[in-house]
Amino acid sequence: MGFHTKPTTFVGHVKIKVEQLERSLPFYKEILGFDILEQTASTAKLTTDGKTSILSLEQPENVTPKQGRTTGLYHFAILLPEQSDLANIVVHLVNKGIRFGSSDHLVSEALYLHDPDGNEIEIYIDRDPSKWNWNGDEVAMAVDPLDFEKLLTFATPDHPWQKMPAETVMGHIHLHVSELNKTEEFYVKGLGMDVVNRFGAQALFLSYGKYHHHVGVNTWNGVGAPAPSDNSVGLESFTLIFDNEETRKQAVTNLKQIGAEVVEKDNHFITFDPSGNAIELAV
Repeated sequence: MGFHTKPTTFVGHVKIKVEQLERSLPFYKEILGFDILEQTASTAKLTTDGKTSILSLEQPENVTPKQGRTTGLYHFAILLPEQSDLANIVVHLVNKGIRFGSSDHLVSEALYLHDPDGNEIEIYIDRDPSKWNWNGDEVAMAVDPLDFEKLLTFATPDHPWQKMPAETVMGHIHLHVSELNKTEEFYVKGLGMDVVNRFGAQALFLSYGKYHHHVGVNTWNGVGAPAPSDNSVGLESFTLIFDNEETRKQAVTNLKQIGAEVVEKDNHFITFDPSGNAIELAV
């Protein structure tokens, strides 16, 4: 569908912080089904295709538990390729005794669960974009009950869940922020996204190329919520993949024009949204 491939800009990678890497890795490998691409004493790059990493874990020095009522990670969202994949991981999670929530968002069907540190993870599939309902520039989304009876008809008992399919991608990221006005300016004027849904005065959903959202932002932890400490469990950064050097350069120019900080080092560009969430700008 092209929402997670060039020339569309998309979220290609998320890096999260955990308290104990040796505790987290069995969860991400045995429960979710990632493979390890690279590992050090304090970091692990996770993969689904054996070639690229869509998720990294990092154990900071003097790490502290996840802080409540702060900005940062609400959840990162793993997009599976087929409805049978979502059905099979439902069976797998139940068999493993893992608690999870669920929702039908009209544009997608989603599961929600937490890793051992409380980092929230969404695992979802998209409905065909031809079935998304648009009212002008806004796409209809909801938080409806998921029809498990229907979903589980797509399960394949002869080929149960073993691991993340190779075609799995990082679908989107959803962030806690301290306010919405400057946040909207940053993501729209700075990074070139479109607002595709406004959830009252508390949340925005933004995307490239008419996706339902590559980034969600909300103030559900409170307007004016502080940033967590640097060594707290939670989000380290996420990466936007641009089509080419020219589109990245334009984004850097736009960010600087609105007064956003952009740090360049060895051809790596990092920017920070108004709530301090770090974003790597990659090609």
